[in-house]
Amino acid sequence: MEIIERFFQGSSQSFFLFGARGTGKSTWIKQHTRYTQFIDLLSPDSYREYIAKPERLKEIVQTSQQHQLIIIDEIQKVPELLDVVHQLIEENKKLQFILTGSSSRKLKRSGVDLMAGRAVVKNMYPFMASELGDHFDLKDAMTWGLVPLIWNSQDRDETQQAYMTLYLKEEVQQEGIVRDIGGFSRFLESASFSHGSVLNIAEVSRECQINRKTVEGYFDVLEDLLLSFRLQVFTKRAKRILSSHPKFYFFDAGVFRSLRPKGIIDSPNEIDGLTLEGLVAQHLRAWIAYSGNDHQIYFWRTKSGNEVDFIIYGSKYFYAIEVKNSQRIHPKDLNGLTAFVADYPEAAPCLLYRGTEKIIHKNILCIPVEEFLQQLKPDNPLPF
Repeated sequence: MEIIERFFQGSSQSFFLFGARGTGKSTWIKQHTRYTQFIDLLSPDSYREYIAKPERLKEIVQTSQQHQLIIIDEIQKVPELLDVVHQLIEENKKLQFILTGSSSRKLKRSGVDLMAGRAVVKNMYPFMASELGDHFDLKDAMTWGLVPLIWNSQDRDETQQAYMTLYLKEEVQQEGIVRDIGGFSRFLESASFSHGSVLNIAEVSRECQINRKTVEGYFDVLEDLLLSFRLQVFTKRAKRILSSHPKFYFFDAGVFRSLRPKGIIDSPNEIDGLTLEGLVAQHLRAWIAYSGNDHQIYFWRTKSGNEVDFIIYGSKYFYAIEVKNSQRIHPKDLNGLTAFVADYPEAAPCLLYRGTEKIIHKNILCIPVEEFLQQLKPDNPLPF
């Protein structure tokens, strides 16, 4: 198997490394660090040992006074270890910890804030197209996504279908996050219809026949498990009445695809469009995180219906990006960008589409989406 070099960069100080299951956290650590201790809390023996006696960590690291790098894999399994880690860092400046996690739910309740200033927070995402280079294929990415565990599999279909089952079993059920696993499974299917859309919790509640408050909690669970994210409306210096609800996405286009039911009346083109939009969203998130800048992703939607899929705003850049799953550009495709630029002439607008030519239409640059993704790299401006 060829090693794909990731854009992710670690830190010289202790840090949390968050990322959904299978995004390559452990692989990166084994390739890029020389650790002294590797504590795998997915191992039943290690889990039992540390859940019973978290202070055992002290006994291990205090056996040496040399610089030590200690890895604790899946720290959320035993959040009580955070107090011990915090104390050890305070007592010994030669210690460095990398604490990986595929869920932040227990850590939120257990005091990650206690580590503030002692451990930075970093995130790992699915592959970026530019990491894969010549191995990137847009159709494959829209079918199976870019989670390394799935992308590297000999049988991507089987691994993709098993991926969410793994989460339901090992993160949701075993950790007791959700009592009604059947209801949560129905919710996942209903939530897939919200991918790439303004979130309507009441509608999801009706669809899966679960009360609204529980559904709100389920959406929070998805975010805590790093399986989804929401984009807020861009409201700075707003000149129009805007939508007030966030937009929802699963963290990987392939995961969305595996959850979305496909029936006779479902439009393949509509599903493809939502998949493509999610694929661009996950790339933009990774680009911002790996660049280490202060930019944020928003979307823009007016009450009258004008919309721009993504607004990137920060101290260096201001971009407006629309994504269309079509090989030709129609004048109406540019309406949202045109309205946004009228309100924000400082923004650089761009339309991404499935065509093959880079063209300018109505003073808006239109770029083939595959070319855009392949050229998108951290620490560089967006490729337009």
